[in-house]
Amino acid sequence: MTPYGSVKLTEGDTISITFPGSPNLNTTQKVRRDGKIDLQLVGELTAVGKTPSELEKEILELYKSQLLLKEVSVSLQSSSFPVFVTGSVVHPGRVAADRPISALEAIMEAGGFDPTKANMKRVVVLRIHEGQLKHYILNLKRVLDGKSKQLFYLRPSDIVFVPEKAL
Repeated sequence: MTPYGSVKLTEGDTISITFPGSPNLNTTQKVRRDGKIDLQLVGELTAVGKTPSELEKEILELYKSQLLLKEVSVSLQSSSFPVFVTGSVVHPGRVAADRPISALEAIMEAGGFDPTKANMKRVVVLRIHEGQLKHYILNLKRVLDGKSKQLFYLRPSDIVFVPEKAL
């Protein structure tokens, strides 16, 4: 899972939409939790999962009969989304990610592993994908030992759980 393979919009992103020929339609807004934005004259539009250029094409299609200059620009102003880290970490809680972030980085943002209790070989990431709860088991000890270069990038509202070692 690469962070920059294709920049797709996610909930919490702030986007700027500009209409060079119709500045009265210009808007800057956050992508809502339901993945949508609200546009004058045409209403709601799903933005999540689309690249800015895909969204531009869709907006241009919606407004084509109303624009003299058939041009629109969508740009990502900022990206911020929450992930949650719990279990055997120093400071469990919400981590605000303003860039693509791996599970290991989120754990470090939460103060790192609890050295006496953490089982770094069975870190669990919980993710809701298309209405289904998915579980991913990560062996972050291999990453820390240099035996794996595989980073697992998080998505908005993922939960990272670091279990305790079995006694």
